[in-house]
Amino acid sequence: MRTDSAEASSCSLCGREIPPFSIEDETEAVFCSTGCRDVHSTLGGPEPQDSEIAPTDGGDIDDEIGKRNDTSDGQEGEIVRTFLRIDGMHSATCEIFLESVAGKQDGVSDAEASYVTETIRITHNLDQISKTDLCDALSTLGYTAYLREETTDTTQNSTNTTLQSREMAGIRKRRDDQLLEMRYAAGLLFGAFLMIPYVTILYPTHLASLFDWEALQMFDGAFQLDSQGGLVFLRLYFILTGVILFFTGLPVLRGAYISLKMRRPNTDLLVAITAISAYVYSTVAVLVGWNDIYYDLTIVVAAAVTAMMFYESSIKQRALNRLTDLTVSQVDTARVYETGGTTTEVAVDNLAPGDRVLVRQGERIPVDGMLVESNCTVDEAVVTGESLPVLKRTGDTVIGGSVVTDDVAVVKVGESATSSIDRITAAVWKLQSADHGVQRRADRLAARVIGLVGGSAVLIGGAAVLLGVEPPEIVLLVLMVLFVGSPWALGLATPLSVATSLEEAVQRGIIVFDETVFERLRDIDIVVFDKTGTLTTGEMDVIEADAPPDLLEVVAELEQRASHPAANAIVTAFSHTDDGGEPKPPRSDDGVIDERDNEQKKTGRIREFTSHATGIEGIVEDRETLVGNLDLFAEQEWTVSDDIESRVADARGFGQLPVIVGRDGTAEGIIIVGDEPREGWDETITRLGERGTDVVVLTGDDEEATDFFSRHAHVTHVFASVPPEGKTAAIRRLKSKGQVAMVGDGTNDAPALAAADLGISLGGGTALAADAADIAIADDEIRSVEMAFDLARAAQQRVRRNNGLAFVYNGIAIPAALAGVFNPLTAAVAVIASGGLIAANSSRKLIKSDY
Repeated sequence: MRTDSAEASSCSLCGREIPPFSIEDETEAVFCSTGCRDVHSTLGGPEPQDSEIAPTDGGDIDDEIGKRNDTSDGQEGEIVRTFLRIDGMHSATCEIFLESVAGKQDGVSDAEASYVTETIRITHNLDQISKTDLCDALSTLGYTAYLREETTDTTQNSTNTTLQSREMAGIRKRRDDQLLEMRYAAGLLFGAFLMIPYVTILYPTHLASLFDWEALQMFDGAFQLDSQGGLVFLRLYFILTGVILFFTGLPVLRGAYISLKMRRPNTDLLVAITAISAYVYSTVAVLVGWNDIYYDLTIVVAAAVTAMMFYESSIKQRALNRLTDLTVSQVDTARVYETGGTTTEVAVDNLAPGDRVLVRQGERIPVDGMLVESNCTVDEAVVTGESLPVLKRTGDTVIGGSVVTDDVAVVKVGESATSSIDRITAAVWKLQSADHGVQRRADRLAARVIGLVGGSAVLIGGAAVLLGVEPPEIVLLVLMVLFVGSPWALGLATPLSVATSLEEAVQRGIIVFDETVFERLRDIDIVVFDKTGTLTTGEMDVIEADAPPDLLEVVAELEQRASHPAANAIVTAFSHTDDGGEPKPPRSDDGVIDERDNEQKKTGRIREFTSHATGIEGIVEDRETLVGNLDLFAEQEWTVSDDIESRVADARGFGQLPVIVGRDGTAEGIIIVGDEPREGWDETITRLGERGTDVVVLTGDDEEATDFFSRHAHVTHVFASVPPEGKTAAIRRLKSKGQVAMVGDGTNDAPALAAADLGISLGGGTALAADAADIAIADDEIRSVEMAFDLARAAQQRVRRNNGLAFVYNGIAIPAALAGVFNPLTAAVAVIASGGLIAANSSRKLIKSDY
C-alpha cells in the first residue's frame, strides 16, 4: 500500500529518506521500497540501531564528517571519526593493545581496532589531536599507522596530493617488508654459521656420551670457561645468538611483550619463553662449567618461527596481488563545465554545490547531482545493483559512481557535493573497524598451557631450594623446565598451517586474507547471494532471437544510433561488415548521434530515425521499423500476437529483457537480451542447501527478474527491489537467526559484505567490494564458493593435527629430561621430529576435488 509520506522521514528498515509516496505494511510502518517491506515482514527482528544505518541523503554524515560538539573534558572542538590502517597487526592481542594506546591520547573518546582488516577507527577531537599525531602515536613497537584513504586505489586521474600520500603509504609498506626480509636473512645466515659447530662437534660429543663412545668424547669440555676455546665460544655464541634472538626474533618478542602487557597469553609468549630461557640457560651453563649448551635451540626456535611469519606474510601479499586488476569505483577529479562551453579540471574535493560537471561516455559521474542538459543512459549497477542501465532525462537525479554508457552528461552538483560511493566507503570502514578478530585456537591453548608450565617451574624451583641445591643450579633447573615444558612449536604450527592453507586457496583462485576466515566459514548457517554479477554474469548479451534475418540486420543498423540498454548487445550480435568480418563498432567516438545529425542519419538505408524512452523507430528502405517493449508497441498501436506477448512474460520471469521488433505496423519477432545465470550456480546452491545451509537471494532488481531463483528448491527466501542500505539491514536481521555469509560483487554490496559474519566477493567485482569482503573469488567462478567451504573444513583438520604434532617436541623432551638424558642432541631430535611432522602434514593437499 502506498501513502502520502509527508509525515514520515525515513524507511523503517534501512533508514533511507522515503520517496514522495511510501510503502506501508499491516503495522503501518513505512518503507522506501517493496524490498525493504518484504524483508521487514519476513524476517522481523529488532530494529537496527541508528548508528548502523548508512545515511543516503545529501546531508552530512555524522560519523565521517566532522561536526561541532562538546568533549568530555568540557573543551569544544571538532569531533571526527578517523580511520587508520595499521601494518603489523596479526592477533586479537594487537587489537587490545592499539585500542589502549589510542585511548590514552588526549582528545580521543573511542577507538575500535580489527586485525582482520588492519583497521582502527578513532573518534577524537580534531582540535586536541590531529590525524597526523594519531598516526605517530600508533606507529610504535613495530606497528606502522597511516590514514586509511591513503591505501584506496582510485582512477589514474588522481590529484598530486592524493598520489603523494599513496606513494608514502607504499614506501612505508615496502620498508616494513624489507625489514622483515632482513630479519629472515640475518636469522638464516647467522643460524647456518652457528649450527656448524653443533653438527660437527657438540652433537657427536653428546651422542658419544649417551653410548659411552670414548673415541668421540675428545671434545668434551673443550668449550668450558676455563679454556681458550670456551671463552671464544661464549663470546661468539652469546653475541650472534643474541642477534638472532633480539633482531630476527623481534616480531615474536614484541608479540610476547604485548600479550603480557595486555594479560592475553598467546603462542608468541610460548616461543619467547623457550628461546629466552634456552639463551639464558646456555650463558649461565658456560659460566658454571656445564657442557649442555642450548644456544642451538634459541637459534632454531627464533629463526624458524620468524621464517614462518615471513612465509605467512608473503602468502598474504601474494593474495593481495591477485586483486590488482579489480574494477575501480571512485573518481578523484572532475571537469567543471564553464559558461561558454569550456571545462576546467578540478579535484572532486573542491567541487561546490551548484557546479556543473561534464561527464563523457564511459566515465564515472564523480558526485551525486541532477542531470541538467540532454538525456543519457547510465549504468548504476555498481551502486544500486540494478542489472539494466537506466535512461536519464533532464531533471533526473544521477548517482555518483555510476557510469555514463551513452551520450554525455552535464550534472549539477548536489548540496552535499558527495558521492554515493563515498558514503558507501565510509559505511564499509565503519563496519570493518568494529569487526574484531577471533583469537586463534592455538592462542587459547597457549593461555592454558603457560599457567601449567610456569607453575611447574615454580614448584620445581621451590623443591630445589628446600633440598639445598646451589643457586646457579636452581636457576638452570628452572630455566630447563621452561624450555623443555613450553610447547613453543605451537608458534611454528600456527603460521605454517595458515600459510599453506592460504596458499592452496590462492592456487585455486580463492583469496583469503585472514586465517580466522576459515574458522568463521565453518560456522555459517545462512548464505546470502546478490543476483546481478553474482548469480548472473552481469553482462548484457543476446540470449535468443526469433525474427527474420533481414529484420535483425535492419534492427542492428538502427541500434547503432540508439541509447537504450540493449543496443550494444544487439549491434554486437547482428551487425557485421560487408565482408562478414568483425562486428561494426556500436557508436562513433563522439557517442550517440543526436537530433543535430539529421543529415548523417539520412545516409545509407535509414531515411528517418526517432528515439523513444522505451525503444526506437525508423524508416529503412521505405519500410517503417519499430524496436522496443510492449508499451511502445501499444502506444504506436502496432499489432502484437499472443505468442509474442507470452514469450515477453516468460523472459521477464527469468530476469531477462525482451525486445520486440516489427515492421509496417506488425510485430514480427522478439530478441531476448539478458544477464545470464552463471555457469554452475544451480549446483552451488544445491550443494549448499543439501548440507543444511539456508540460501537467500538479495537484489536490487525487481520481482519479475528474480522469479526464476524463487522457484529453486534450495532457495529459502528471495528479496527483490532492495536498496544497498536495505541489504545491510537485511543482513543484520538474518544474523539474529544464525551466522551469515554474504556473496556479492558490486560496490552496492560492500556494506552488506562488511556487515555479514563473512563476506565473499567475486573476482569481477569492484575494489571496494573486495576490500569489504573476507574472501575474494579471483577467477570469477561461483562454484569456488562451495569449494571455499570444503577448504575451510580441511583447514580445520590441518590445524588440529599440526597443533597436536607441536606437542611431539614436549613428548620427547620431557621424558628425556625425567630420565636424565636430555641434552642438546635430544633437544635437536625433538625439534626435528616435531617440526618435520608439522611440515609434512602442512605440505599435503587440503582437498583433491577441483569441481
